[in-house]
Amino acid sequence: MGNKTLLKWPKQITNSVVVQLIKAEKDAHKAFTIFNSATAEYSNGFRHDHETFGLMISKLVAVNQFRTAEGMLERMKQEDCKVTEDILLTISRGFGRVHRPLDAIRVFHKMEDFQLRPTQKAYLTIVDILVEENHVKRAIGFYREMRELGFPPTVVSLNILIKALCKNKETVDSALLIFQEMPNHGCQPDSYTYGTLINGMCRLGNISEAKELFKEMKQKGFSASVVTYTSLIHGLCQSNNLDEAIGLLEEMKRNDIEPNVFTYSSLIDGLCKGGHSSQAMGLLEVMVRKNHLPNMVTYSSLISGLCKEGKLCESVEILDRMRIQGLKPSAGLYGKVISGLCAAGSFQEAANFIDEMVLGGISPNRASWSLHVRMHNMVVKGLCNNVDPPRAFQLYLSMRTRGISVEVGTFDCLVKCFCKRGDLHKAARILDEMVLDGCIPDEQIWNVVIGGLWDRKKVREATELLLVELRQKFVEAES
Repeated sequence: MGNKTLLKWPKQITNSVVVQLIKAEKDAHKAFTIFNSATAEYSNGFRHDHETFGLMISKLVAVNQFRTAEGMLERMKQEDCKVTEDILLTISRGFGRVHRPLDAIRVFHKMEDFQLRPTQKAYLTIVDILVEENHVKRAIGFYREMRELGFPPTVVSLNILIKALCKNKETVDSALLIFQEMPNHGCQPDSYTYGTLINGMCRLGNISEAKELFKEMKQKGFSASVVTYTSLIHGLCQSNNLDEAIGLLEEMKRNDIEPNVFTYSSLIDGLCKGGHSSQAMGLLEVMVRKNHLPNMVTYSSLISGLCKEGKLCESVEILDRMRIQGLKPSAGLYGKVISGLCAAGSFQEAANFIDEMVLGGISPNRASWSLHVRMHNMVVKGLCNNVDPPRAFQLYLSMRTRGISVEVGTFDCLVKCFCKRGDLHKAARILDEMVLDGCIPDEQIWNVVIGGLWDRKKVREATELLLVELRQKFVEAES
């Protein structure tokens, strides 16, 4: 980042002026230029303090300029400006936001370099980051270290610990035990405590315990958040308790709690899995009217449900809606539509969707390889069965060009198809490529090929003459 600026500084610069200028500048690069420009006015007695440094570091962290932000710490040290815990935690939280928990810990340990003793707030910041990133053992280790330093338990610290213990089935009982023991430590559970436990229980499939906690939470007068409602709705849908899930959605409306995209998506997924795709489509319209944009999960659930119920036109419409919204359907979603079309005998339309995938740049990768192989082979075999053999051959050639494996059954189907049509040139080519790919034709395939050749007059006549000569030689040998 450069330090040139057209800004004209007043004769007297104050920290409040620099703070205002940096805050007003949305572009972090320009803000950094302003910050550096101010240091050129040292002859007028201006020095950056921890406030201007802290603000600039916060701006840099917000745009993931971590190296520059950490460089500012050394600059503060050189300029004899006190580095505060909050400044270091700003950088740690930034690393947490971009899923770099080990860097967050590294910055936390820098407190020693600046003669800072971490407070409970600092420890809990790191513990929370580690919990979010599923580094549960490290999180519990930091929590224990904090307690060993004499920091007392608080509602906040116990909530974070409960959240960590709710991550795994093996430790969820410990989370419940801490929850029950909280009053003995002078800490009363709050709505966040209940919400954390309910979310954990639902995620681990303990729906009955989650429902009991939800009931207890309401009895104690705590208001459930949209996150808590959504967790329970999702859990109920996963356990096929659709009526209860829909009942909770109605309860949210009565309590003026606005469902979010995850709430609607969970219900839509549950309805589709339960064979109620029409009801799910109705919920989609409600969701859109409320200005909640469906996401990939929403669309995937709908396409799966509609295809499963044979509602192919509706599933294709959903695919179109995705594209209009700017979302790119995955190979998996195309696969569901293509499989549904094949099951309905619409192999040409299925082939159109394969062409669309190719044009859209959706190529096989390690995760989707088997899906692409299955789709292509299924469509080629379908087209071979007196639907559109020329298209089947073109798709077969496309498969070979793009390195998609051709199954033995597909080779068989192609050879039989073109022998039956009398196109022995194509049949011979496919047979040759079949052998090159390491697939051994069985006796039935050879019989089909020979039968095809037999039906050609000149070959038949030559073969008959050959058989006559063989019989004569056999008779001569016998005599």
